[in-house]
Amino acid sequence: RTEGPPGPRTQARQEHELKVFGPEEMVLVPPRHYCIVQNPVKRDDKGEVITNKQDQVQLAYGEEEIRTEGPPFPLYPGEVLKLPPTPLSIVPPQTALRLEAIRDLDDKGTHRSAGDEWL
Repeated sequence: RTEGPPGPRTQARQEHELKVFGPEEMVLVPPRHYCIVQNPVKRDDKGEVITNKQDQVQLAYGEEEIRTEGPPFPLYPGEVLKLPPTPLSIVPPQTALRLEAIRDLDDKGTHRSAGDEWL
């Protein structure tokens, strides 16, 4: 079992425990930046991380999650920082972005199918 206690804390290693890796630095996304996390943890309706019977986090394998500014967060075992914090693109006046859905989604009450394009 691997355990990833987030945040700054002192952890005394027990005799039967083995340090596998870490500690790793938390990811800080500054204002007007974003990052992409591959294989993000699954969360319940309250935003809490879902774990199994062995207390290991459940991952959404093959998914990617875009995270924007907020408090620093740890990468749980299995999560990968695919794109480090990157400045957001600014759309100049009198221009627009053309977006294309790569899978089905509901966008603020509007259903969009894979392949749909909109401004």
